[in-house]
Amino acid sequence: MKELLPAGSVVLLQGATKKTIIIGIMQIKEGEENKTYDYIGVPYPEGFLGKDSAYLFNREYINDVIFTGYDNPERQGFLELAEQIFKEAAKVIEQQIADQKVEKS
Repeated sequence: MKELLPAGSVVLLQGATKKTIIIGIMQIKEGEENKTYDYIGVPYPEGFLGKDSAYLFNREYINDVIFTGYDNPERQGFLELAEQIFKEAAKVIEQQIADQKVEKS
């Protein structure tokens, strides 16, 4: 998680001609088995123009980092806490999957 870019970073995605500004990290898209994406972004310089202007993407789709957003100890603390929460959630999910397999046997 520590390698994630901070909110406010401006990137160019693969195949894109328009820049994207990152407005959030670790976003969950409901309905796709609650799939988690690294980032949510909006077009730069326009920014958020309504829910249809925001899109989810993962770090492997970033072709170039144009600008890196603000990073400080507060953000680092947030990332550490978020990482702990995601690890605990993964353990719970793994246990639920294991329990379901036992029930089916």
